[in-house]
Amino acid sequence: MQAASRESYTAARAALEASARGAGAAATAVTAQELLAFADLLGREPRLRRALSDPSRPGEQRAELVGSLLSGKISAGTLELVKVLASGRWSAAAELLDGAERLGVDALLASAELSGDLSEVEDELFRFGQIVAGSPELAASIGEFTVPVTKRAELVRGLLDGKAKPATVSLAELAVRGFGGRSFGNGLTRLVELAAERREAQVAYVTVAQALTEAEEARLASSLSAIYGRQVSVKVTVDPAVLGGLSVKVGSDLYDGTIARRLAAVRNALAG
Repeated sequence: MQAASRESYTAARAALEASARGAGAAATAVTAQELLAFADLLGREPRLRRALSDPSRPGEQRAELVGSLLSGKISAGTLELVKVLASGRWSAAAELLDGAERLGVDALLASAELSGDLSEVEDELFRFGQIVAGSPELAASIGEFTVPVTKRAELVRGLLDGKAKPATVSLAELAVRGFGGRSFGNGLTRLVELAAERREAQVAYVTVAQALTEAEEARLASSLSAIYGRQVSVKVTVDPAVLGGLSVKVGSDLYDGTIARRLAAVRNALAG
């Protein structure tokens, strides 16, 4: 987002956080679904998207417009948040859509935090991503763009309903729908990171040949937290192809101490 859009999103998020503290987990979860439905409406209606982000219209007029359209169709609390979004300054119509979608995610994560489920939602999203990545057939079904997105979202809901937290199910469906214009895998990864950020943690993606014990994972998390000066959430992928050692990616930092990488370096040196 450009600066003006970031300011508008930040103002809407501040209003959401104030609302969530008073409303509680259940009401905030409802707000999340209504915000995501609003984002979906913006995605389907480019004329509305342009009208609500038109800089030639005063913010109050844009807020009145969205109020006249949605009054009585969504909760009063959500309507106020939507008015905050509509009255903001947006650098482009697409950034209003991104802001509405991101605010819906923020509301889902806030509801999970209020119910004490945030860490579990983060882990469930990561594990679901691993399950999909480990099944070529499932990955193809979820990523098949010739199949309507509603059908693929139904598939994901069918896989997770009753087995994961409600927020996890909604966020996974959003990843299928292309969160922020991303692919399913990239969208899911970003949602994992947003969940961690809400806990003031940074994600470390660790690849090993064999599963780590709980004690080993805890020691690794502690060491990385000491290095980065903040809590680190370790997400482990088991890949026998690395042969041994481990690879750790935190943000743009990558440490690859796997045997596979060392062997590749030796082969390259011999070839040279």
